[in-house]
Amino acid sequence: MKALVYTQPNEVQLHERPDPVLADGEVVLRIDAAGICGSDMHAYHGHDPRRKPGLVLGHEFAATVTASASPLWAVGQRVTGNPLITCGRCDYCLQGRDNLCANRTMVGMTRPGAFAEAMSIPGQCLIALPDGLDAVRAALTEPAATALHALNLSMRSLVRPLPECRVLVLGGGAIGMLAALLLRHYGVDRLTVAEVHEGRRASLAQHARCDTLDPRTTQPGENAFDFVIDAVGSATTRTTALAAVKPGGVVMHIGLQDWASEIDMRKLTLAEITLLGTYTYSMADLRATVAALDRGAFGDLSWVERRPLHEGAQAFDDLHQGRVASAKLVLEPAA
Repeated sequence: MKALVYTQPNEVQLHERPDPVLADGEVVLRIDAAGICGSDMHAYHGHDPRRKPGLVLGHEFAATVTASASPLWAVGQRVTGNPLITCGRCDYCLQGRDNLCANRTMVGMTRPGAFAEAMSIPGQCLIALPDGLDAVRAALTEPAATALHALNLSMRSLVRPLPECRVLVLGGGAIGMLAALLLRHYGVDRLTVAEVHEGRRASLAQHARCDTLDPRTTQPGENAFDFVIDAVGSATTRTTALAAVKPGGVVMHIGLQDWASEIDMRKLTLAEITLLGTYTYSMADLRATVAALDRGAFGDLSWVERRPLHEGAQAFDDLHQGRVASAKLVLEPAA
């Protein structure tokens, strides 16, 4: 089979790889569509020591079962799935917080991922797709579930209902865009997204019908927002988020661009700011997201860019060089 392989920092190449071997309890999938994630780009840049050269990246996918050694799935079923492979036995799994599993491994990190014509995965990780949900939209399940999980977690801490809040999203990449679309679906009408890329600002204004600003030239304002989502996670955006949130407000931290930075702990304390971190999603979130995508909660997703897998190396380079305006680029092996 053909697979897009991470060979060294700033390089992926299309290689011929052996077809996946069917293991007990697992299925083999024909990959129909696979999205490029920010964490894939992080690995591409050589910044993720867990993802080593020789690895097939990719963990956002829609696929069709071609072989099954799992009683849960039959050949021909259309699926998406949870790239986190969890143990099902630890306290977190038993609590339904499987995203925090102490023994988790991951597709596209500890085993070959979805930037290939085929991939294997445990049957327990998969979710059936509705007939009307096409592969490209279904491939957005994973990042959309990240946004859904973050918003649902945040709403537990907000003092007033979400539609009453003035909301700021920092970053208009895939998570920022999907969060903005879901916020609008949830009834938020005072929404601002800060994004440096002009094309993405235009796309956000068109599809999420929100206000946008370029944070290089315009700051969001201090103490101005009830709820702030940092979908970038840089030292600068963490500082901006804490400055922009109102006393008593909530900051949701999703992005992981920088691993450490100073934040305004004095304001956090004296203004009773709630600072939340979030990691991925649960299986329940993924199932809810498939249903939300199917009913159009994230809009028509016409802003998603599609390319064939054999152009994957160029796609990664274009993302690296900032030549892609879309917040999400999806590779299609059969295209």
